[in-house]
Amino acid sequence: MTRRTTRRPLAVVAAALAATTAVALASVPASAAAPSPASGAPAWSVAAAAGPAQAAGAWSPRPEQYPTTTTERDLAIPMSDGTVLRGNLMRPVDAAGRVETRRLPVVVTITAYNKNVQDQAGGLGGGDGSYLVKRGYLQLTVDARGTGSSAGTWCAFCSREGKDFGEVMTWAAKQSWSNGSTAMRGPSYMGIAQMFAAADRPAGLKAIFPQVPGADVYRDVVASGGALDVGFIPLWIGLVNGTAIIPPYLSATDPAGGLGTLVTHLLGNGAFSLDLLVSALGGGEPAYDGAFYTQRSPIEVVSRITTPTFLVAGEYDLFQRGTPLLYENLQRRGVPTKMIVGPWDHLQASGGQGLESAGYGNLGELQLRWFDHYVKKLPNQRLSDIAGLSYFEQGSGRWVRGTEWMPSSLTPRTFRLSGTARTAGSAGGLTTGTPTAGRTTVPAIPVQGLCSRSTNQWTAGVVGLVMPDLPCFTNNQFNDTLGPVFETAPLTSDVVVHGPLNARLYTSTPTGDGMLSVTVSDVAPDGTVSRLTGGWQVVSHRALDTTRSRYVRGTLVQPHHPFTKQAQAPLAAGTVAPVDVEVFPTRARLAKGHRLRVSVQGFDVPHLLPTLGSLLPSLAPMTVHTGPQHPSALTFGTP
Repeated sequence: MTRRTTRRPLAVVAAALAATTAVALASVPASAAAPSPASGAPAWSVAAAAGPAQAAGAWSPRPEQYPTTTTERDLAIPMSDGTVLRGNLMRPVDAAGRVETRRLPVVVTITAYNKNVQDQAGGLGGGDGSYLVKRGYLQLTVDARGTGSSAGTWCAFCSREGKDFGEVMTWAAKQSWSNGSTAMRGPSYMGIAQMFAAADRPAGLKAIFPQVPGADVYRDVVASGGALDVGFIPLWIGLVNGTAIIPPYLSATDPAGGLGTLVTHLLGNGAFSLDLLVSALGGGEPAYDGAFYTQRSPIEVVSRITTPTFLVAGEYDLFQRGTPLLYENLQRRGVPTKMIVGPWDHLQASGGQGLESAGYGNLGELQLRWFDHYVKKLPNQRLSDIAGLSYFEQGSGRWVRGTEWMPSSLTPRTFRLSGTARTAGSAGGLTTGTPTAGRTTVPAIPVQGLCSRSTNQWTAGVVGLVMPDLPCFTNNQFNDTLGPVFETAPLTSDVVVHGPLNARLYTSTPTGDGMLSVTVSDVAPDGTVSRLTGGWQVVSHRALDTTRSRYVRGTLVQPHHPFTKQAQAPLAAGTVAPVDVEVFPTRARLAKGHRLRVSVQGFDVPHLLPTLGSLLPSLAPMTVHTGPQHPSALTFGTP
């Protein structure tokens, strides 16, 4: 047993874990993308944020009970198939140096990024565990199967790994140092693990606090729009495998066991990862949606969750699309749940950076408040002071409050693309009136997207960590010169966007395929182009499943495409067809005098690339058609 006080993370380790945390991805919704309820009282009301001062006046965190902590390393946690996972247990220590031996509630984090490395990661691992331990909790951090010091082979949220999560929670509740009540916390991979564990309904689990969890692995991050993610996924797999081959901590006391674990990680994890990447790039089974992703997507099990859940999401996050769908399912079923969506990328949201700006306190304080209410049953946590949904509104810089993710009070708003736009030349129009007929060439330039906030978003915030002041992240003006844009005249009144958007583009292509990369932006009077959100769609994957698509009062705002090999169909030469591009959700207010802009390009680098077999067809220019006969348009819900 080693006693230590909490240390600030070393810069190098923090940067490594930053990317590691980024790895914690994989998920997007499908079943949750159902039409909004047609009736019911509006649950969304817009209000300016009260600010941290008001929240602090209503509730303040209780003080530390213990001045320091101690950590027991590599506890053996047996699984039902005989595989042994390993966990570190952090316990409180009193002022006299005595370890607290009373039974206490246990907060569990399950990670794929090596718990011993994560100990040095501070906020990047989802907050400092000692904050809760010093207030009367235990913190158990567990290496997922095939990672860190745990035995077995990593399988990236396969069904066996999902079963592990529930079994870990059952084990934790039964230990001699546990009072039988448990909770979970952590971002990204650790957040997804919480969803699977809660769906297993282990006895004793009282609350979870997942930050930036995914919902539908395929659509959220692996293959947005049917193209393969080559920005985050290779980084993620590399980090999981990289931290898995650090010699296990137990090697010092059990050399044979440590060596065996290390060899298993080297051989098994490497084979799994290599096969997966090669098959996907080659157009094999992992390039399409199906059973492989179904078993790895929390959206498939969220309906089983009854555990109180506090979600943190980012508008520039890898799971920008998925996290709100998890909230929507829980909230509609009456599960106690909250969600804060802020202007954060994956690393920022993982560490809780800026979370206090929502007005409810910082990450540690929110976790304490949530767990004290549901785990310790302490009075006066005033959770009713926290809105069900707190959403940062781009443009106005305000926080708005509500309850429903997509309330029935929303109305559809449509802006039609009009006329012809020319790359690096004149813009096409974007109008609520009758559009002008036109034909716009969309060139496929393999550097499109590189100088944009998309680069930072789809590398999980790692690029922004290294180059935080890159102008491309705050002004999309240069990237927009690489393709055609359509924009409104200066707005005569504010326009508010809430939730997902649909860009229906009537498209033709000489090769039968290509990818439409759509960016929605706010253009200020001084010419600054603020990227609000984006979406992508491979033309051959344009088949639409209307039963799983989302509509606002009968108008499509979130298309659902099957992304199966059976549904894939090249577009015949000379044929013009509507292609619905799912543009990921946001909340934004475009002020009077600003312009709404839609840009269309053929690549989004380094985010997405086609499979090898589709690469050459994707290099040809496409044509977007506009006008009364080809009503290309952007549609979204507005309060």
